[in-house]
Amino acid sequence: MIINNEEYSKWLAKLKNSIRQCQIKAALNINRELLILYWELGREIVEKQEESRWGDGFMAQLSKDLSTGFPEMKGWSERNLRRVRKWYLTYCQYPTIRTQLVSKTKVSTQDNFLGNAQIVPAQIQQKQEISLFQSDFFSIPWGHHIVIMQKCKNSEMAAFYMSQTIENNWSRSTLEWQIESDLYGRKGKAITNFSRTLPTPQNDLAQQITKDPYIIDLMGIRPEMTEREIEAHLNTQISRYLLELGKGFTYYGHQVKVQTGDDSFFIDQLFYHVKLHCYVVVELKATKFKPEHIGQLNFYVSAVDAQLRSENDNPTIGLLICKDKNDVVAEYSLRNVAAPIGVSSLKIYESLMEEYKSSLPSIEDIENELKFL
Repeated sequence: MIINNEEYSKWLAKLKNSIRQCQIKAALNINRELLILYWELGREIVEKQEESRWGDGFMAQLSKDLSTGFPEMKGWSERNLRRVRKWYLTYCQYPTIRTQLVSKTKVSTQDNFLGNAQIVPAQIQQKQEISLFQSDFFSIPWGHHIVIMQKCKNSEMAAFYMSQTIENNWSRSTLEWQIESDLYGRKGKAITNFSRTLPTPQNDLAQQITKDPYIIDLMGIRPEMTEREIEAHLNTQISRYLLELGKGFTYYGHQVKVQTGDDSFFIDQLFYHVKLHCYVVVELKATKFKPEHIGQLNFYVSAVDAQLRSENDNPTIGLLICKDKNDVVAEYSLRNVAAPIGVSSLKIYESLMEEYKSSLPSIEDIENELKFL
């Protein structure tokens, strides 16, 4: 009888949710404790090697002894111990990581991120570590740290991907994709008139949601597709498309109808951005940017402002994504436009496939894997 009891069912659902939340918190805490352990281990390795002048054989012996002493734990391989040492040396001396993770502000740096790591004085090191431990640095999984350490060229770039990982809760594969597609170099780079048409700080926030170029669906889009075909494809792959657009975009619809008098017009794609509290009109063009594209997008932005925007919404933003663009022509075209509009380019299929062919499995590799299933 209790199985069919509504009160019991609600209580059980609530209990299961509490257990899941507890499991998540426990996993996060375990990860943090593991990273703190690695941090201390990295420091110990560096100090012992400096004090005792132990050679490379020390790492192999330490790996063997720790594996024997803690056979139930992973992470004691010589390769991983060298990563731990490098990880500690990489971050113990760079305030950029600490500053960006705590305050999310940009600090330029010319440091050699992975090359000439030096041990810093104890007092300075202690102050740096206090701030580092107070940041989200230790909430990022170890596997993510390895990817960032291996692929980032400087501490500013590393701090960017750490902050994005925390903010967006990226998986390791998503993190790798974002680094490989150079999100760091693309984010906030669209040609816009936001500084003139939007108030502060909304203009800066709006700029940061843009990218140039946008990289869309490696395996599904062909260069010869029309914008209608691209749009239809993206509508079927909306979750991946939203990932490329960035956090905060909520999908409203495609081919959204706006009526002006007896005439009907259809917006390619319409989104609502939850952080900016505004509608975002996205127009796709499978051709090179032309000044007349701005007129069409400006009309759509005005129509959304008039027909959909409420008194609680900020001004609608237009985003034009073209196959290619001339930056100077785009800047001239936006100069006297009153609506906030950005112009970006699109990078698709063929231009990316060559870059990733080396990382894709061959037919022979796939066949060999299938033999063991």
